[in-house]
Amino acid sequence: MSSVDHTALVDRYIACWNETDAAARRVRVAETFTPDVRYVDPMMRGDGHDEIDALVAGVHAQFPGFRFALCRPAESVGDYVRFSWQLGPAETPDLIGGTDFARASEDGRLATVHGFLDRVPAAA
Repeated sequence: MSSVDHTALVDRYIACWNETDAAARRVRVAETFTPDVRYVDPMMRGDGHDEIDALVAGVHAQFPGFRFALCRPAESVGDYVRFSWQLGPAETPDLIGGTDFARASEDGRLATVHGFLDRVPAAA
């Protein structure tokens, strides 16, 4: 069984996506993801720290003031973890929602993340 603290890892992941300061975000990315991480969801894909950092920056550019939050505690089996999140402004925090399935490496960072969008508002 994995000795990774999946709850702390998912908390770091959410904090990484919420980080708006570019220098602090690069540190969070390195602490949260392996150098060869692969991230895939229906709207974007990124490999490695630079691309993950660019994805996070892109979300902040597209949705200024939005914040990620967990919907319920993470669940894990071995090296794998599943968690659901919501994204939105303070007055409507659950505007967008999704579920991610990830694999942790032995060093306690995320090696892969596969994201699924559960709730997306209709286009105007």
